Amino acid sequence: MAKRDYYEVLGVTRGASADEIKKAYRTKAKELHPDRNRDCKVSEAAFKEVNEAYECLKDDQKKSAYDRFGHAAFEGGGFNRGGGNGHGDFGSAFADVFEDLFGDMMGRRPGGNGGGRSRASRGQDLRYNLRVSLEEAFTGAQKAISVPGSVACGGCNGTGAEGSVEPATCPTCSGMGKVRASQGFFTVERTCPTCNGQGQIVKNPCKQCQGAGRIEKERQLSVNIPAGVETGTRIRLAGEGEAGMRGGPSGDLYIFIEVQEHPIFIRDGRTLACEVPVSMVTAALGGEIEVPTIDGGRSRVKVPPGTQSGKQLRLRGKGMPPLRHGPGMNGDAGDMLIELSVETPVNLTSRQRELLREFENIQADNSPQTQGFFHKIKGFWDEMKG
Repeated sequence: MAKRDYYEVLGVTRGASADEIKKAYRTKAKELHPDRNRDCKVSEAAFKEVNEAYECLKDDQKKSAYDRFGHAAFEGGGFNRGGGNGHGDFGSAFADVFEDLFGDMMGRRPGGNGGGRSRASRGQDLRYNLRVSLEEAFTGAQKAISVPGSVACGGCNGTGAEGSVEPATCPTCSGMGKVRASQGFFTVERTCPTCNGQGQIVKNPCKQCQGAGRIEKERQLSVNIPAGVETGTRIRLAGEGEAGMRGGPSGDLYIFIEVQEHPIFIRDGRTLACEVPVSMVTAALGGEIEVPTIDGGRSRVKVPPGTQSGKQLRLRGKGMPPLRHGPGMNGDAGDMLIELSVETPVNLTSRQRELLREFENIQADNSPQTQGFFHKIKGFWDEMKG
């Protein structure tokens, strides 16, 4: 029985790209997979045909030969790189897609060393939570931190071998870091048990690190905190994470900032707010009050006559600086909001109480809010009676 055209089998044109061919194969393989079509000999044969077609078309050399000579390119041993019938084990084709789909679950990164020789692995990234004061967030600061973690072993210069001898290629996996075993239609891939996926073995391990190429050590680092940071700001220190295995590159250290609460100021982005009490007399007659600012200075603010609790006054440019800019750039800095709180006097003397009663008796239209409130109450009661 004549073989069908491989492009027809996969349902693609002859000008299809490698990605299009792989996508078409994945679709067909899932559709015809034996687990989905139990006891169906037609599907089983079609599944083998799809794998055979993909095994040929995924390989640039085989594809080129097939495009020129068709199936005749593989007859009579004319093109046979892997032995057998010239098409290889169709399980390897499925394993290629299996690796593409599930490689991350087996500890490999896309585009990384999972499909090639696994030499040294990159160290893990680290996280450090750093608390700073609001003043430090305003001006910026230089903070010293202690970071526990692994560093490259000095005894073997990170190689893991005594005397800094380079590790040898693993004989079990030939440096791939993985081994494959065929099980029916599948080619199952797993981490090499000899080298644990490293692709290399250390014949004479370093006594200090036991062949790991790194040791645990607490490091002292200096972190530059830029002005304007907020809670949740992340600072990346490249290469300051965990050291890689056997000379691999180090991971990164991520500093997560938490700005502490302040006893006076409340922050909202670049805006600062503070509540300032004023006396009943100052609120009624007007005057000036002195308020603190985040830079350690003071500002005098005018309180207009007849001020009520909750009134807000604004100081332009007295808030927080934008991130990555200096605190002196008032044009870009936020504002400071001052919320006035009228304070009711306590612990009155008899003379003070007498004066307040006298004032209450002679006031006329001095409390519009009170008069308006009781006017609404009177209207409410009148409606209830009606």
